Amino acid sequence: MRYAVIGTGAIGGFYGAKLQRSGLEVHFLLNKDYAHVRRHGLKIYSKDGDFCLPAVHAHASSAAIPVCDVVLIALKTTQNDLLKDLLPPWVADQGILLTLQNGLGIEPQLAQLVNPGRVILGGLCFICSHRGAPGEIHHQDYGSLTIGAYGDGYQPQGVTPLLETMADHWRQAGVETAVTPNLGYARWKKLLWNVPFNGLSVVLSATTTEMVANPQTHALARDLMEDVQQAAASQGVVIPTADLEQMLRSTATMAPYVTSMKRDYDNKMPLELEAILGYPIAVARRKGLALHRMTMLHQVLQHLDQQNQRPGRDASAAAPV
Repeated sequence: MRYAVIGTGAIGGFYGAKLQRSGLEVHFLLNKDYAHVRRHGLKIYSKDGDFCLPAVHAHASSAAIPVCDVVLIALKTTQNDLLKDLLPPWVADQGILLTLQNGLGIEPQLAQLVNPGRVILGGLCFICSHRGAPGEIHHQDYGSLTIGAYGDGYQPQGVTPLLETMADHWRQAGVETAVTPNLGYARWKKLLWNVPFNGLSVVLSATTTEMVANPQTHALARDLMEDVQQAAASQGVVIPTADLEQMLRSTATMAPYVTSMKRDYDNKMPLELEAILGYPIAVARRKGLALHRMTMLHQVLQHLDQQNQRPGRDASAAAPV
């Protein structure tokens, strides 16, 4: 199978490199790192062992990417308005779309860009990774992937032979991979972590270890998880309370981690607020549910994000401490 990666950052670069190392043909779309990667390849510094790909198929334009069987979308969701231009021209008619993005409401956006009946899969990455110097990806912890098929309105699609085939590719690449019969459930469950820890990491300028070690912040994270749980229930998705406790325990044992949203904030990049907070809040509101804590966090982050995007603004000075 031939793969294309749209967005060769901490996620796309890491997982794409793993696929290429396993023997698959992978084409990478790059922006500012294009010249470096084309000349020097990709370097992965991983807790599971470092490796280097001295030669990769690097492209500065999606028009140059040949027809592929699978397209991995690993852009930040704040760039999704560019997808109509960034996706290779053949995507609408052929190939499988697999988004590795954070948040909720992503697959419905993709469905509007392709012809009816096209296969769209959602991938949930449970990984701590970040970009380093040009062409370098640093993998700190975890690294597993869960994939599921998208159906209109997140209707469960079950586990299909295609999903199993895709999972086998990832496993052969050394990625711990699970398949889910219910992508909507999986997306809501991941929001249990993304909402409190991505959001609070910016507001408090704190790592995951600092957040779970502080009793007040730990309790606030737990409260925000309850908001996500209630929002999911408003959509017919039941998340057991035991899952909240398990996620808090897992976070307490992970290596100290600066979240992706905090790194984006520190680098003065737009924050992925709508996919992680805005969309879940909106769908819950349409069901008559007001999520006061999530809404307040969303509003505070919107303010910080807007201030942080102002020219000359120092991100480290903008966030409260």
